[in-house]
Amino acid sequence: MVDWEFHGKQFVNCNCAYGCPCQFNALPTYGDCRAVIFFHIDSGHFGSTRLDGLNAAFAAAWPGAIHQGHGRMQPIIDQRADEAQRQALHAIMTGKETDEMSNYLAIFSAMCDTIHDPIHTAIRIDLDMEARSAACVAEGVARGRGEPVRNAKTGKAQRAGILLPDGFEFGQNEVGRGWSTATGALAIDLADSYAHWCELHFNRHGRIH
Repeated sequence: MVDWEFHGKQFVNCNCAYGCPCQFNALPTYGDCRAVIFFHIDSGHFGSTRLDGLNAAFAAAWPGAIHQGHGRMQPIIDQRADEAQRQALHAIMTGKETDEMSNYLAIFSAMCDTIHDPIHTAIRIDLDMEARSAACVAEGVARGRGEPVRNAKTGKAQRAGILLPDGFEFGQNEVGRGWSTATGALAIDLADSYAHWCELHFNRHGRIH
């Protein structure tokens, strides 16, 4: 296998209610799972190919819970990436050169019957984990924004998070609310639903604790 590793940050918006029961091995709120995900690589490599500073995103949908399979995924890759970087990002996002089921990207892709050809476009990611804010755009394909959950009476931002020490995506996240859309081969429209922000640190063996 190719030796690879990356460290970065991520914004996720799915169709579940705040808290997302999927994080606790329960069935999704409304029976199916739809998500738009953006991530930025602060530093990373795939073999000798550097990945520092690149962005990526994907839209994904499953007719039931993720572990029940039959999903579809639309990878979206930073147009600034050269050919080697594009191939590297696509391999990581689709579970290639990765120990089986060792991180959430490998699991998601394994649970998809269809992975559409990647789209290369300009991707802008502005996220602040501490403030639980996000404004992300993959031009012509997807967009997402996030904010904190707010007190229903006062409107004050409420801080919440999920702690999963042995998680295959994160050890701890920040939870909020999000709005996202995706078009093209996989259309998704989400409004005021579960969102989270987290640090990503992976290699081909899984999440680095």
